[in-house]
Amino acid sequence: MEKFNASIHYDKRMWREDVQGSKAYVKAIQKVGLVTEDECKLILSGLEKVADEWECGKFEIKETDEDIHTANERRLKELIGITASKLHTGRSRNDQVSTDMRLWMKNALPELGAEVQNFMSVIITRAKQEIDVLMPGYTHLQRAQPIRWSHWLLSYGWMLKRDIERMLGLQTRVSSLTLGSGALAGNPFPIDRKSLATDLGFMEVSGNSLDAVSDRDFVAEFLFWASMLGTHLSRWAEDLILYSSKEFGFVTLADAYSTGSSLMPQKKNADSLELIRGKAGRMFGHCSGFMMTLKGVPSTYNKDLQEDKEAMFDVYDTLLGVIKVATGVLSTLKIYGDKMRQALSPEMLATDIAYYLVRKGIPFREAHGLSGMCVALAEKKQCPLSSLSLEDFKSVSEEFTDNILSIWNYEMSVDQYNVYGGTGKESVTAQIENLQSWLEQLQYR
Repeated sequence: MEKFNASIHYDKRMWREDVQGSKAYVKAIQKVGLVTEDECKLILSGLEKVADEWECGKFEIKETDEDIHTANERRLKELIGITASKLHTGRSRNDQVSTDMRLWMKNALPELGAEVQNFMSVIITRAKQEIDVLMPGYTHLQRAQPIRWSHWLLSYGWMLKRDIERMLGLQTRVSSLTLGSGALAGNPFPIDRKSLATDLGFMEVSGNSLDAVSDRDFVAEFLFWASMLGTHLSRWAEDLILYSSKEFGFVTLADAYSTGSSLMPQKKNADSLELIRGKAGRMFGHCSGFMMTLKGVPSTYNKDLQEDKEAMFDVYDTLLGVIKVATGVLSTLKIYGDKMRQALSPEMLATDIAYYLVRKGIPFREAHGLSGMCVALAEKKQCPLSSLSLEDFKSVSEEFTDNILSIWNYEMSVDQYNVYGGTGKESVTAQIENLQSWLEQLQYR
């Protein structure tokens, strides 16, 4: 049972935050006379030694150490004696572990955010450099309309922007001090929780001790946030897996991010992208699993909540690796603009025929039907849409004039979508500028 109950093998990762919280707490209880000034200094000195041992890899975990809190307190008592027993006055492991986790996440989120920023910067840089490359846009995995390669890149830039914005909201909600809530009823001594929050860098103090000791909303939200970001990266990876296949041939991954087959020497597998796609499922598994844990937990602290940390740590580690690999893939990716252009076909401009008629005053639904008749005519004649003659077009509608033959220009087609958010060059340039400006002004809490 002791082994089953213990969490030290994974929550030791929070040794720094546990020491940090204890330092702030001993100062708080010293201010209200629960320890003397000399005792406070002795405890602070002992905590420094505990931290040094962790930092140097010399801290010895013992079988009796159930978790990081008992391990640190045990070692503190070995170093300074009975005075260490005063540190826990008014404090419970319930509010202590919550505080440690919040401190840990407050430090972890900006690290992840910085990696997402790096990835976005690569997207923006490539979008600038490759803005004139055209490619097919797809719906239902069918060729739909011509777009700019940069527009595809930036579509994921906007997803990542939303991901960072969600993370900033999470940063605010995680920045709530739960220390001072005790086991469940609160702290019986008049400690200044607002001052304690300031010392530890929290924006506010929790408002209800029963809620505070069992609140794991921030963990669930982190797991969802990571799952959503992982889903965006998985979709990005799936696109590139397709684009790198022989059937598309639009891109090639650098050798550092692909592998060969153990049997078929002609193959180059996009393992990096497949792992990104696969690890999205791993992260969401943690998210859904932890939500199932939470739904049955009665009010205040219950041991079920010990399941929070392994999920939190594994998702953090997984996501950090995923983002770094994704950045490396995109930084070294080779594109083939000529093959992208070769994949464009006149049929992809069928909607442009409808727009041509709309500009002549024909209602869109009618214009759409006439455009479909042109497509059907080309299929009947077994020729590309662009090979239809003026007479062919006039057989469908007298509204067609000789300038219909000038619409078979992919650049002109793409650049008609210059309303903001579209794939026209002006719009894509504006997207690049706006995302770049947003990144430059981004600040973490």
